[in-house]
Amino acid sequence: MAELYTAEQRLRRDASRWTLVQGILAPLQFLVFLVSVALVVRYLMTGHGEAAATVSIVIKTMVLYAIMVTGSLWEKDVFGHYLFVPAFYWEDMVSMLVMALHTAYLICLWQQLLSTEQLMYLAIAAYLAYVINAAQFLYKFKLARKAEHGTSSETHRDAASAPLSSTATLSSSVEVL
Repeated sequence: MAELYTAEQRLRRDASRWTLVQGILAPLQFLVFLVSVALVVRYLMTGHGEAAATVSIVIKTMVLYAIMVTGSLWEKDVFGHYLFVPAFYWEDMVSMLVMALHTAYLICLWQQLLSTEQLMYLAIAAYLAYVINAAQFLYKFKLARKAEHGTSSETHRDAASAPLSSTATLSSSVEVL
């Protein structure tokens, strides 16, 4: 497999202000996701907590929108295109599915097109797509780290004694989670 970044792209990645933003938003989105999943499952199992589950899904969707916008700005900084660069093409494709499902949830909620239970199941579908997408980005993060550090034990020891900069560590997986 070809390297994820050229040397120039790696420099642009590390210099981009969106790298840090992505590094903050990704774990925040995952935390919001975990809380929301718990609230949605609680509602589906007990029938209690509809408002909390609904608000958590809306918050998760807003964080998703923020990470998608800033992620596209990051791709523009690093690769020169807003989305669908070859290095992240399939991740961006699945991200579009994730966005579509979350947006469908909001539309159905605001237009009262589905019952509360149906809305919760739509949120679960959106969350399953999100988990797949997060796994894609985590895999790319692992590949980028491996490429930057090498795979031999000697290279690994050297890498352990000289950690990446904070932005480089956070940036290899734009839109992670």
